[in-house]
Amino acid sequence: MDVMTQSWPDLAPIRTVVGPRAEGPDGRPLLLLLHGYGSNENDLPGIVAHLGQGWDWVSPRGPYDIPGGGAAWFPISVPGRPERGPVEAALAGLLAWLDQTVDGQPVVPIGFSQGGMMVTELLRARPDTFPAGVVLSGFVAPGTSPGDARLAGRKVPLFYGRGAEDRGMIPAEAFERTEDWAREHADATIKVYPGLAHSIAVEELADVAAFLGGLGLDAVAPSER
Repeated sequence: MDVMTQSWPDLAPIRTVVGPRAEGPDGRPLLLLLHGYGSNENDLPGIVAHLGQGWDWVSPRGPYDIPGGGAAWFPISVPGRPERGPVEAALAGLLAWLDQTVDGQPVVPIGFSQGGMMVTELLRARPDTFPAGVVLSGFVAPGTSPGDARLAGRKVPLFYGRGAEDRGMIPAEAFERTEDWAREHADATIKVYPGLAHSIAVEELADVAAFLGGLGLDAVAPSER
C-alpha cells in the first residue's frame, strides 16, 4: 500500500527498550537515545561513554519494522518531509512510554537522523518538559506545531550537529530549514563538521559532552520521586 494513502493508528507503542539495568531509570538525568532509520535500540548506547559522567540512559526501538530488519520512527516517503500520520503515532507511543517510565528525573533526548527529527517532535509536543535536546544529522518536520510559540519563548538549549558532506539521505533544504528553526525556537548550538557524511564524529561527541556538561542538571533522589 502506498505510504501516502495508508491509514495509521493513533498510537504506535514502544515494544523494546534497552538500558543499563532491568529495573529502569535510577533517578539520574536520563539520556533518551533515538536511533535512525533501519537501525535499532542497540545502535546509540555506545556513544554514552563519550558523553561525560552522571548520566543514566535508555534506548527504545522505533515502532515500525522495516523489510530486511531494523526499525524506523516513520516510513520514508518524501525525504525530509515525512507523512504526519506515522510520525504522530510514533510520538504518541514514545510519550506514553515516557509517562509510564520516567519519575521526575530530567530527560534529554538525543537522536540521530530520523531519531533527531523525533527529538524536535518531543520538544514541540511538550515545550515545558525537556530541559534540552540533541539532534545529530537530523531535521525538523516542515510546517508549524502548536507548541512552537511556547518553545520559542523558553529557548530550550538545543545542540544541532551534522556533517558538511551529509548528502543524499536528507536533502539540503531540510538541513537549512532545521538550522533556521533551531535559531528561532531554541538556544541553539549549531555545528557543521568538515568531511563528515551521514555519521557521528568523535569531535562531535566531544562537543555534545561539553554541551551536556553545561546544562547543570541534577539527579532526583528516591525520596523526591
